[in-house]
Amino acid sequence: MQGEKIIRIAELEIEAIRLPEYRILLAEEIEASIAIEPGVLMLHAVAERERPEKIRILEVYADRQAYEEHLKTPHFLKYKEGAADMVKALRLVDVDPVMMRSK
Repeated sequence: MQGEKIIRIAELEIEAIRLPEYRILLAEEIEASIAIEPGVLMLHAVAERERPEKIRILEVYADRQAYEEHLKTPHFLKYKEGAADMVKALRLVDVDPVMMRSK
């Protein structure tokens, strides 16, 4: 539905040997998305402490159109192409907010 926020968790597993390279690519993509795209409301990436190759990204988009536009941006396409052979597994989980706050 247009106007409804898109909230998703991306669960990734990265080739351990490529992790430093992946993190640079991901950081560039997140920085560009937040700086350039008004419809990208939040991108938070974290890694499991004991298994740093397990990355989780909490993504929040203003609406479906903002998400679709994000997928076509040069910075996202650069990330997607650059990370293609680094990603061992990817699962996208659509979620509903229960309580989300930040300071």
